[in-house]
Amino acid sequence: MPPILLAVDKTYPRGLMWFRRDLRLSDNAALYHALRSCREVVCGFVFDTAILKNLPKADRRVEFIRESLAELARDLAEHGGSLVVRHGLAEEELPRLARDLGVQAVFANRDDEPFAVERDAQVFGGLANSGISFHAHKDRAVFERDEVLTQAGQSFSVFTPYKRAWLAKLDDFYLKPYPVERYLDALVQAPEALRGAVPTLADLGFEKTNLSELEIPTGASGGAQLFEEFFDKRIDRYHETRDFPGVRGPSYLGIHLRFGTVSIRELAGVAHQLTHSGANQGAAVWLSELIWRDFFFQILAHHPEVAAGKSFRPEYDKIIWHHGKHADGLFDAWREARTGYPLVDAAMAQIKHTGYMHNRLRMVVASFLCKDLGLDWRRGEAYFEQQLNDFEFSSNNGNWQWASGSGCDAQPWFRIFNPVTQSERFDPEGKFIRRYLPQLAKLSDASIHAPWLATPVELEAAGVRLGETYPRPIVDHAQARERTLERYAVVKEQQAGGKANGPRKK
Repeated sequence: MPPILLAVDKTYPRGLMWFRRDLRLSDNAALYHALRSCREVVCGFVFDTAILKNLPKADRRVEFIRESLAELARDLAEHGGSLVVRHGLAEEELPRLARDLGVQAVFANRDDEPFAVERDAQVFGGLANSGISFHAHKDRAVFERDEVLTQAGQSFSVFTPYKRAWLAKLDDFYLKPYPVERYLDALVQAPEALRGAVPTLADLGFEKTNLSELEIPTGASGGAQLFEEFFDKRIDRYHETRDFPGVRGPSYLGIHLRFGTVSIRELAGVAHQLTHSGANQGAAVWLSELIWRDFFFQILAHHPEVAAGKSFRPEYDKIIWHHGKHADGLFDAWREARTGYPLVDAAMAQIKHTGYMHNRLRMVVASFLCKDLGLDWRRGEAYFEQQLNDFEFSSNNGNWQWASGSGCDAQPWFRIFNPVTQSERFDPEGKFIRRYLPQLAKLSDASIHAPWLATPVELEAAGVRLGETYPRPIVDHAQARERTLERYAVVKEQQAGGKANGPRKK
């Protein structure tokens, strides 16, 4: 809930603020409630080995968290507090820490991702066994769960009416920041025996990445820096630049939203104010992107079956995707940037090198995987989960299902992105392609989108040898399109069989 500013008595002598995906002091819902409810507040974080064990040893997200925690620890120290960092299973470490600290309550911000829900249930049980209460608060969304429903009291499955309802409900009450700063005097340091520096990457069993080389700023200060730059230089033209990967158009705040080093209320509040005070089209489009995030959160909350690998539209589970060695080879070519389609390959090189992929390109490569290569969207979903710095389960699942046609408010199954025309339209001068595929850099603007159509003379002059320095296309797009229409025929048959399985109205 938004902040309650009335004076209240302190309920608990001592409480523990459990930081998770909210690595900031400012406008932090759970921290606010902890400070307001407890005479003393100690802060903690757990590097959960249940999560870490599945990650590569060089993972930018782990390094981002580690650096952000170091800043958070410094911020807490400036206000008389400290940060206790544990490394182990959260369901064991957090209750143990709460007991060691002698707290009566633990405060945290909600996380509705499947793993987090199960983990929190176990933590709650462990705390309850020790007589310690657990308080969870909304912080990562403006509206979550059941806060925006249809007039019939059901969850939305189509974005546009959800957006209308979201905007209709929005007012200053839901955007007001939590005034954490007023109550920071309740922060106290942990007992000396429990203190310690934030673990290094090596302590955690991880290696340094290229995070600093990529100049990705970390912590709350990094999030503020990126938002200020976006606000000052690009938000007004966001609607014009957002689709062009060779242009610095996006906010690049995805990783900061993921780990809570920025406040969603602040971002949405600024965008909403710009939209209404100055009819700022760029801010309006960017606000829509933030609303999409809330939309996918509520889809996951109301349709947990998608977390188990199910299609939102069950009829799409009838599709037979390619499988076996040939399919594995196609998938390897896709993830290793060897498809022979420059825009697709440049995008896949980008995600591998940086952990980021431009939003337009996420749609292009997802469509290519499902509808050109005939591979199950779940394979792409899993790869993005491994690679993306800003990975959010709900958005990743929702967008992959959107691309395949199987999700809520999805792209119609018969719409298939042409990777060449997408390249010509959104990277017309080949700037993005040249950055990530330097072997094609000397091709002309006209030929760089489809090198196999260039003349032998031009290829030789550009130093491009198809099949050697750059692969030939692994599929013919026109032929793949026809095969996709045949593959999706089972969906058409299911939809024609009755309204129960028919397409949702938009």
